[in-house]
Amino acid sequence: MSESSIHGGCLCGAVTFEVEPPFKLMAHCHCSRCRKGTGTGHATNLAVDAGQLRWLSGEEAITRYELPTAKSFGKWFCSHCGCPVPRLRRGGKIMIVPAGSLDTAPPMSPTDHIFWGSRAPWGCASGGLPTHDEYPASW
Repeated sequence: MSESSIHGGCLCGAVTFEVEPPFKLMAHCHCSRCRKGTGTGHATNLAVDAGQLRWLSGEEAITRYELPTAKSFGKWFCSHCGCPVPRLRRGGKIMIVPAGSLDTAPPMSPTDHIFWGSRAPWGCASGGLPTHDEYPASW
């Protein structure tokens, strides 16, 4: 990777990775799966092509859970500390990177709120970002 790579990892430091920009998108997802998977009002995720992410350490410590009833939802996390880490979508081409797992700020900010219609009633305001009840047609 290059010096523009962004680094991240889990809470205990066992799992580390680097990702090469550019990111495809960064969005706040308010679906019930992301809320349950993070324990928060929404998940903020980035998407990159799978080849843009490289594991530096701890790949063997990652536990993977693929929700059997979902088309592409899964959760990957460190088996030591439980921290969410990047996950490969079932299609095998896109990595979803939890924004909170990054050690440095990504070169972009969130552009959208997705699954806005299913957000928690106590969740955050839109902050002026576009809201979508599902995935935007452009994705």
